[in-house]
Amino acid sequence: MQYGFFVDMSKCTGCKTCQVACKDMNNLEVGRNFRRVAEYAGGEWKEVHGAWQQDVFAYYVSIACNHCAEPACIEVCPKDAISKRADNGLVLIDVKKCIGCRACEDACPYGAPQFNRSIRRMTKCDGCQDRLAAGAQPNCVDACPQRALEFGDVGELRRQHGTLAALAPLPDAATTRPSLVLKPPRKARPVGDKQGSVWPLPVED
Repeated sequence: MQYGFFVDMSKCTGCKTCQVACKDMNNLEVGRNFRRVAEYAGGEWKEVHGAWQQDVFAYYVSIACNHCAEPACIEVCPKDAISKRADNGLVLIDVKKCIGCRACEDACPYGAPQFNRSIRRMTKCDGCQDRLAAGAQPNCVDACPQRALEFGDVGELRRQHGTLAALAPLPDAATTRPSLVLKPPRKARPVGDKQGSVWPLPVED
């Protein structure tokens, strides 16, 4: 089995409750976030034959570690400190092996590995494995007021919701094959779209 996330971007309002819930549970300091919510927006107003028309768009994406099928972080770690669980596919960091070189931070296209400055080691979303062991869902999923997040067997999530795993501003899913399913929002833009801008930047608090 491979665990993964479903994000209904058509429901997400950008409230960041999922981000705050994750941050609070993991006691993360300012600047370190295991889950982040970003806005992608763009377009403009144009005068056409004396009338104003617009193609403005804006939507939100909630993103964390996608526990990828081909994790870039594992490939670059010089100390084998990152591994993928055989039973559920969660990608985990062993802080005892980690040397804080931050190679995984540079390699991950989603910005998932986060540097803990107090211990000088890398950290990230572990799928709330302690909560899973107790039969609960990840804290971000339970916290979402719009029920825009789901977590479970990614194969089942794909059967229910489709196989879309990338939209702007996210990277091409072929890079790491993320365990992620997306429901597109209205006026969704394809991967590689340059008409919009991202706020905040993916690694900002």
